[in-house]
Amino acid sequence: MVVIKWRFQGVFRRIYAFILWKISQARLTIRSLTYNEHMNQSYAIDFLLEPIFWFVDNFAKHLGRAFVFCVTVLTTAVVLIAYWVGLPYWWQICPYTATFLVIVGNWILLNIVFHYYMGIVTSPGHPPQGIMLSEAASICKKCISPKPPRTHHCSVCDKCVLAMDHHCPWLNNCVGYYNARHFYLYMVYMVTGVTFLIIAGIDLGYQVLWINDTGGIIPNNDPDLIGHPVRINQSGALVPVKDIVEYDSVNFPREHNLPVPPITEAQRITAHPWKKKAVVFMAVTCVAVLFALGTLTIIHGKNIGRGETSVEAHINERLRSTQKENFRNPYDFGRRKNWKLFLGLIQGRTFLRHVLLPSTHEPTGTGLTWHTVHNTVEDWP
Repeated sequence: MVVIKWRFQGVFRRIYAFILWKISQARLTIRSLTYNEHMNQSYAIDFLLEPIFWFVDNFAKHLGRAFVFCVTVLTTAVVLIAYWVGLPYWWQICPYTATFLVIVGNWILLNIVFHYYMGIVTSPGHPPQGIMLSEAASICKKCISPKPPRTHHCSVCDKCVLAMDHHCPWLNNCVGYYNARHFYLYMVYMVTGVTFLIIAGIDLGYQVLWINDTGGIIPNNDPDLIGHPVRINQSGALVPVKDIVEYDSVNFPREHNLPVPPITEAQRITAHPWKKKAVVFMAVTCVAVLFALGTLTIIHGKNIGRGETSVEAHINERLRSTQKENFRNPYDFGRRKNWKLFLGLIQGRTFLRHVLLPSTHEPTGTGLTWHTVHNTVEDWP
């Protein structure tokens, strides 16, 4: 028995070793067929995303106008719903609060429209053609022309873009040196706007979608309700009851003549099927925009604080991982100064006038040459 057991164990060990050898052989074969000295996780991800890049390169230019149209329609719809549904609700509660909300809301809306329009019509900036550049980082392989520092080629626009951040289909334009501020402030004010609508409309949404979800309310000027008691039917609607009796402690019937309760604005909204749908539409839209643009705003804000664009963020991340402590972004002047340079708050410009209010000021410089932490003079702002 011991001999038989030993032979079975030997057979199992040989089978197990054979399976492991076949697995290692298959892995080696796949590795040899797909070997690339540049192969790493980033390379594999770029390869898998190549079909998406191809689609963006070939169709984003044509879809850009459709995206701009969608943004315009959605923004207009949300504003109209705010005036159609939200303003009457707050006016019934407190006219002073409603007036305050209108002023703040229109200030946010003005900045949203202004920066979105400027982000679309403002050219991001392109290297000049036919002149000698004082500084050139490299030669663009597609344009066959010198590229200034921080310049990258956009495959959608098929042009080199100064300080390119990315191509934004929602703007149908590249985000670069001259319109990056408009793009970022548009996102900031859009996030501020949807947050403002959510805060201002959270009570209305709660009233309409939960408390006063009566399935349709008869207005209090309905002749069938005047002078008669009312009750709530199975669907939650107020209906007149002309003969209501109730038995007291001695079982004598007693008639009631209850007054019709006042109808609130939330109940009127619930009674209107399209207004209720509008509240749901606005809630879904605002929450979706808050999460989507809020995430982008945080990501771009971190890049701005580090003095880099989105393209440079990917490049610098690789350099940080390879060079460790020896790497330093040459365009990083510290978070405070980076933000001042990005917003253009230099040469006497103020946050109140040039950020809180619409401003068409351009960044200082041409985007062809750049100050760095190595060649910056002391009196440079």
